[in-house]
Amino acid sequence: METNRLISIVMATNLEAKPFLQNMTKIEKEPFTVYSSDKFILIISGIGKVNASMATTFSILKFKPSFIYNLGAAGSTTFNQKLGDIYHITSIIEYDRLNFHSKSYYTHTPDVLEGFPYAKVATQDKPVIEASKREEISKFSELVDMEASAVSQACKKFNIPCYIFKFVSDTPDHDSDNDIVDNIKKYRTAFYDFSLDKLFSNSSSIFADNSRALKGFVI
Repeated sequence: METNRLISIVMATNLEAKPFLQNMTKIEKEPFTVYSSDKFILIISGIGKVNASMATTFSILKFKPSFIYNLGAAGSTTFNQKLGDIYHITSIIEYDRLNFHSKSYYTHTPDVLEGFPYAKVATQDKPVIEASKREEISKFSELVDMEASAVSQACKKFNIPCYIFKFVSDTPDHDSDNDIVDNIKKYRTAFYDFSLDKLFSNSSSIFADNSRALKGFVI
């Protein structure tokens, strides 16, 4: 698949993306809202696996990026992860989807960069709020979200590298939507600063180091 020297960012909501959008221009409204700046495209997918899968596929086919970042908030399943902590996702389980034959959870492995705190995430379409449900899922992952597995799966289908980073927006102490929204607002700017410093400033080296990103490279 022909690719461009372009980075696509997939985020679920404007709430999470607000600091990222401050220097970007809206270029698409339908079927997804898309923003652009320099070599970056940011697409707002909406919440959930179907939305994330469609938005990722749209981004790949429309803009032909060299790789994709999935960035956003995630809940923690234990108290070991603190509010605002940022993790690079190394493994994803779909906690609401079993393999028909093995009866085990589908597992996805995104691409991984070196030098970051790592975590596993469980993706499902139903929000995980209750402490008891978090404890149940903690046997499999440190974090929970609603999009990562879909983004990773779509990227694998099109052979596009996918890097996933999440910041902790809620813990077993937080059992209301208002808590989560308030915490996203509180920590999203720090997550943007991290992305700007640790991810976006190193994008050129990722291009150089990733042979798949350079395959079919077009200026």
